[in-house]
Amino acid sequence: MDRSVDPEIAAHHKPGTSTTGDGAEDSAAVTGADGAAASAAASAAASAAAAIPAPAIPAPAMPAAGEARVVARFEIPYRACLDRDGRPLGPLPSFASDVELLRRMYRTMVRARTFDAKAVNLQRTGKLGTYPSCLGQEATHVGVGAAMHPEDVLFTVYREIGTKFWRGVELYSVLMYWGGDERGTIYTRNPQDFPFCVPIGSQLPQAAGAAFAMQIRAERRCTLAFVGDGGTSQGAFYEAINMAGAKALPLVCVIVNNRYAISVPVSQQTAARTLAQKAIAAGIPAVQIDGNDALIVRQVVGEALARARAGGGPTIIEALTYRLGDHTTSDDATRYRSREEVDDAWRAEPIARLRNFLTARGAWNDTEEEALKRACAEEIDAAVKQYLATPKQSTDSMFDYVLAELTPALRAQRDEARRYAQRS
Repeated sequence: MDRSVDPEIAAHHKPGTSTTGDGAEDSAAVTGADGAAASAAASAAASAAAAIPAPAIPAPAMPAAGEARVVARFEIPYRACLDRDGRPLGPLPSFASDVELLRRMYRTMVRARTFDAKAVNLQRTGKLGTYPSCLGQEATHVGVGAAMHPEDVLFTVYREIGTKFWRGVELYSVLMYWGGDERGTIYTRNPQDFPFCVPIGSQLPQAAGAAFAMQIRAERRCTLAFVGDGGTSQGAFYEAINMAGAKALPLVCVIVNNRYAISVPVSQQTAARTLAQKAIAAGIPAVQIDGNDALIVRQVVGEALARARAGGGPTIIEALTYRLGDHTTSDDATRYRSREEVDDAWRAEPIARLRNFLTARGAWNDTEEEALKRACAEEIDAAVKQYLATPKQSTDSMFDYVLAELTPALRAQRDEARRYAQRS
């Protein structure tokens, strides 16, 4: 079905499981140097065991000294529904017949990209703080949102505006947040969702804790946590997935592999062939998907959430995508990647892909496209006006929620902040 692989995608993304022309899969999750290391370790263990006198209780038969045996095998499957041009690679998921769902997903992706461009312009004109663009990652973000249930709990990094928009967060709130106003983290429609998390990886232990609470309360809901490729190098990532695996928590972790941790490419972050295989150490099932394919994101995340909701435990999903813009508005990506690389990534970008798919089925046309662009522009302009007209918070807000009763040092800082605000 959706496990077929577009050769172009496979070559571009180097998935963990490649597919030959006849459809046979070549598993590559734990092979090569990793396999050699495992064999050497098994040989050493066998030699050491042979030198120990047999215990009184008969032990299982051990291999002869120097003989190796395989104690476990692992595979990382790769899944996709559409090729770069939006053509199906095989039979589609059942929800693909829901035209209204697909149209809503497309509209949300366009809305996110239009908002993204406006936010970058606001930062360039001094009306917004440093901003992290989501350009090129809209399919992953919206596909995740479309798969979640309203009662689930979302933990994002700082780029996933498409997921937040799908779940009801207002444009105005996102502008407020990146304008430095913490009132932008008050989500009236989905108050259980957590705000953007800038410290890399720190949202994952929180997500595991929330999932543990759901399990203790016997609630049929899940937590979904995003993490970037760079975030999987953090200790907090491993601590969280280890707990999730050991406790079989209702947690789904989506690794957004956009190829760069700021300026550091994945190839310099890890020797692992996939990031999904990091789940193996925690005993968690994992899969790698085409993150620019909104259909496969919706399908695989939906399957993982259903499994978690039924008590089946966590899943790790690596979504292969590409950060088409700079890391943030304070970055210049031309310093560390070539124009040819970016141009090739644009040919696989997600919005054109889904638009082609819908158009080929008579579910979208140029008139609707122009109307959508106008509607997005008008909505975003209205949100910007509301944001710019909002009075700034008092400097006291920095101290109001620190302690029930401020210490003398904090009171002195609060008073100094008041004096500074009056001068400015």
